[in-house]
Amino acid sequence: RVLKEGVLEKRSDGLLQMWKRKHCTLTEEAVLLHTHQHAQPAANGKELHFSRVKTVDCVERKGKHGYFTVVMANGKEIDFRCRADEGWSAEITLQMVQYKNRQAVLAVRSTRHKQQRLVISKP
Repeated sequence: RVLKEGVLEKRSDGLLQMWKRKHCTLTEEAVLLHTHQHAQPAANGKELHFSRVKTVDCVERKGKHGYFTVVMANGKEIDFRCRADEGWSAEITLQMVQYKNRQAVLAVRSTRHKQQRLVISKP
């Protein structure tokens, strides 16, 4: 389910570290980045799945832009900027926290279910 769509600028990894426009789609499980607005996610895009995101960090406003960094579980940092009034960093953070909470609840339920099965199967 699409929660938000719009344009983010991603800092390139190259030597010059240029800002490149990316069409962004926020879902309940990931941030999808595409080079073109109507591109399919698998075609030429990048998926930042919340299972691999550690945190959203370094939120800062400078002039008309808001800057933030998505820190991946492997330590890679991806820098973004957008118009300061668009609230991308807050919405990405909220969806990431909600995703991780859902995963934690599922893990607890799974553990309880396994424990109940062990109790029932004991003679």
